[in-house]
Amino acid sequence: MLSDAAVPGSQPASGEGRPPAHLARVYRRLLEVYGEPVWRPSGEPLGELVGTILSQHTSDTNSERAYRQLRAAFPSWEELLAVPSEQVAAVIRCGGLANVKARRIQEVLAELARQQAAQAQAQPSPPATETGTLEAFLSAELQRRQPLEAWEYLQKLPGVGPKTAACVLLFALGWPVMPVDTHVHRVARRLGLLGPQVSAEQAHLLLAQMTPPAWVYPLHVNLIRHGRRVCLAQRPRCPGCPLLNECRYAGGLVAEEETEPAQAAADPSSAEDH
Repeated sequence: MLSDAAVPGSQPASGEGRPPAHLARVYRRLLEVYGEPVWRPSGEPLGELVGTILSQHTSDTNSERAYRQLRAAFPSWEELLAVPSEQVAAVIRCGGLANVKARRIQEVLAELARQQAAQAQAQPSPPATETGTLEAFLSAELQRRQPLEAWEYLQKLPGVGPKTAACVLLFALGWPVMPVDTHVHRVARRLGLLGPQVSAEQAHLLLAQMTPPAWVYPLHVNLIRHGRRVCLAQRPRCPGCPLLNECRYAGGLVAEEETEPAQAAADPSSAEDH
């Protein structure tokens, strides 16, 4: 069992709580180029979980549209659970993989409903503050757990992996958990923050060890911005990269000379900012 010292939401493990110097330089440079994103936790972990499922393998625009249509058609998660999956799929068709995502969402809701019913049977007199909704149930289940336990709990839900679980804790509850998507993983490895053989799943824990809690959200967002605009998967724009002097990957590709940093102003309306 991993300890809380090596999981999302914990203090960094090195330097008595201080981040590595390399990470600190990367963090500051990203802030200079992209700015500091505003952290606005939604307070709705189940909504964030469903939204993250909808965001898989599609664009931000399409996933956001699918989520809006889903909430308009089914104002409560209980209503969504009660209808055939084909009806849900029809509503979220614009988000792609509608049949798969509809089943996955309903499987998550069904599992939460099962847990809620089992808990109610064991404790027939719930606290007066309990609203009884699936959203409130999931929120309470997460809030009573430590970060590692909450992260692992979410991954036991149908179809929920480490990145989705991390997104829920960071974007819904404001917990300093580092979701590692393809951009974060690629940029962190190229910069040398992670070893070349470190998987995305392993990266969640390793980045959590080295990143101070207050840095997690800005670093996450700005690594994504950098990965989308400069450090592309194919043909990265190394000659104009503002992190060129910190990058191990570019060391073998780009001449050691002064270059103009790429100016990529942050778009505050972008979905990556949450």
